[in-house]
Amino acid sequence: MQQLDFNAVRQRSLHLAEPLSSEDCCAQSMPDASPIKWHLAHTTWFFETFILEQAEEGFAPFHPAFRVLFNSYYNGVGARHPRPQRGLLTRPSIDEVRAYRADVDRRMTQLLARRGDDRQLVALVELGLQHEQQHQELMLTDLKHLLAQNPLFPAYLDEPLAPAQPPASLEWIRCEGGLAEIGHDGRGFCFDNELPRHRAYVAPFEIASRLVTNGEYLAFVEAGGYRDPGLWLAEGWDKVLAGEFGHPLYWRQDEGGAWREFTLHGLLPLDPARPVTHLSLYEADAYARWRGARLPTEAEWEFAARQASIEAGRFHPEAASGTGLVQMFGACWQWTSSSYAPYPGYAPAPGAVGEYNGKFMVNQYVLRGSSCATPGGHARASYRNFFPAGARWQFTGVRLAR
Repeated sequence: MQQLDFNAVRQRSLHLAEPLSSEDCCAQSMPDASPIKWHLAHTTWFFETFILEQAEEGFAPFHPAFRVLFNSYYNGVGARHPRPQRGLLTRPSIDEVRAYRADVDRRMTQLLARRGDDRQLVALVELGLQHEQQHQELMLTDLKHLLAQNPLFPAYLDEPLAPAQPPASLEWIRCEGGLAEIGHDGRGFCFDNELPRHRAYVAPFEIASRLVTNGEYLAFVEAGGYRDPGLWLAEGWDKVLAGEFGHPLYWRQDEGGAWREFTLHGLLPLDPARPVTHLSLYEADAYARWRGARLPTEAEWEFAARQASIEAGRFHPEAASGTGLVQMFGACWQWTSSSYAPYPGYAPAPGAVGEYNGKFMVNQYVLRGSSCATPGGHARASYRNFFPAGARWQFTGVRLAR
């Protein structure tokens, strides 16, 4: 994997925000999501706090209050503004945040020109850019959740989303398993939770050649899948009874009974050929049971993914095409049955940067692959994403195993 270009990554974040109004950039639709303005500032805060503050001669912060306002969860750095209240930060303005980005970018460029051969510095810059790419995906998913709360169902993108071609037929890919090497192989960048590489036994299994489609999931809905407690994990069934789950997050049924799906292209007729997305682990697991299958473990998924090509998507999952194992990357993150836990011998990095992944290794499940919102070049077979079992606002889908 080639080293990321600093200016290209930083400019892409601004490019994603270009179609938005200042009002769009300030609002927060739920505690798990953040305003676009906050994402733009926090990714800048990362470079100012972890790099410039340590390495710049005569360092002075752009604004002293930003250290608290735009700290996410780094307790080692100090105080933080409460996450559920990020949408209340009407000040600084979006223009001030852009000025903050420009100032830090200028100073980072000067620092890299002087110390571009400092391997430790370059590694930390790479971590910051990979971190920003994660936030670029969050910008799209958080914005989608925000726009979906508006009864006008406004589109982020003016370009139309063409109907998909019929998907490739679902086939079962046989994997013989055996003693497998799991984790990052040492080539290019990785996050610490992908390490250390270790051996794990994978029993023989079969994995679906593609993701589950809207049409296939609609059959589950219409067959009463959300009314059958025998299909559900207990916590998931509690959410069904509470009215939280009854269909995928962005599906809407009109008065005539037709289903529609809110997308970044606006509210559109449900396309049966495209992958179903925005499902919780509970829904993915219930559907798999209904199909007489199960979710793959993360080791099974990684074992199979090494024979798949890495593709990048664009704002909404495409229908499956081609033969063999497809849609492992670039469509939807895929739930696994594996709890998010450290690999044998895992050790977080020292200092505040070590809070990046390790302290979240509890009460969450692993997702694998990448989604249509993942920046190009950011995906790899060893990547471990993770969310609570009830999370649905990310582009999450279902791949079956047995």
